[in-house]
Amino acid sequence: MKILVTGATGYIGSAVAGALAKAGHQVKGLARSDDAKRKLESLAIQPVRGDLTDAAGLSALVQDFDAIVWTATANSEAVDAPAVAAVLDKLAGTGKTFLYTSGVWVHGGTRGGVADEDSPLNAAELVAWRPAVEKRVLATQGIRGIVIRPGIVYGRGGGIPGMLGSSAREGGAARFVGTGENHWPVVFIDDLADLYVRAVERASAGTTLLAVQGPSFKVKEIAAAASEGAGAGGKTVAWPLEEARTQFGAFADALALDQKFSARRAEQSLGWAPRGPSIIEELRSGSYAQR
Repeated sequence: MKILVTGATGYIGSAVAGALAKAGHQVKGLARSDDAKRKLESLAIQPVRGDLTDAAGLSALVQDFDAIVWTATANSEAVDAPAVAAVLDKLAGTGKTFLYTSGVWVHGGTRGGVADEDSPLNAAELVAWRPAVEKRVLATQGIRGIVIRPGIVYGRGGGIPGMLGSSAREGGAARFVGTGENHWPVVFIDDLADLYVRAVERASAGTTLLAVQGPSFKVKEIAAAASEGAGAGGKTVAWPLEEARTQFGAFADALALDQKFSARRAEQSLGWAPRGPSIIEELRSGSYAQR
């Protein structure tokens, strides 16, 4: 299958592009700069020049591919929504695949219960625009529209968990937003990439999948593990939400969400079986740990 991955130089996108190529697909990655082009070439992914801010240019690219895997985001409705819409309009009626990367934050807090893909959405302010984009992906006629909502992604030393380790190395304690009693649903990056491959190859049109593995972890436990791995002896410090908002804005509220999810649909429909280490293991002694 000929596949274009947007965001292929990013944390999630690079893992997904690599997994798709390893599975035997012809993968190209969107590159908006010479630096991005060089990075893709270093990953043995052929670059295609394009930019999310050029919706018309993006729509002209997609006719050469069987599937578009969308992992790119400018974290802006003004940029993301028109770009996705332009590509969907071009693909309508072609029978081609469009896989959109959303995230668990569109669910908002789960109030202590375990939610699934059919649970009502109550999107955090940061991603309040995303449910409408998801709906457009799934409603576009004549395509195989798929949505994946990853949890907090960890592994390869990157993602949001890396911020905890950085704060421990810089300040002697891992700093987390809120009380730390809230739960984060998580997914190991290589397992997430495996789910993308399965979804591209086998998911039905109109499928939405939550990508989380195992139970959610309390943030204070995740922070303690990050602190241990960073050589700070497990020390942590709470950052009151009101104070965190002054620096992070709506991102702080997203980090303070309390969420628990089931990935039963991905497991049962696609045979997805995550095998990566737990986030606690990975932070303590894996890719995030000081050597």
